[in-house]
Amino acid sequence: MTRSDLVAALAERFSQLAHRDTEFAVKTMLDAMSDALARGHRIEIRGFGSFSINRRPPRLGRNPRSGAQVTIPEKLVPHFKPGKALREAVDANVPVPDAAPGRRP
Repeated sequence: MTRSDLVAALAERFSQLAHRDTEFAVKTMLDAMSDALARGHRIEIRGFGSFSINRRPPRLGRNPRSGAQVTIPEKLVPHFKPGKALREAVDANVPVPDAAPGRRP
């Protein structure tokens, strides 16, 4: 689902809101979440999940072209941890695909 899909679904569900108002509400919410994460805050939405910032420590890597060692600096990355209700809802609604012919499960 893309942002525009979300806006369309909300506008359809709440017919009293104009499409422009729904778009503004979604943009405002996502901007607030982005700003909070950028400031290092944790976001918790009960029944859905939590967003936080994880630290990736500096490490040594290799340049694939030359093979030379390079230092990869520390990095802060956003992390999402789904809540129990979301995990259970996804697990209950996703069919398990059959093994491809000729392959063992």
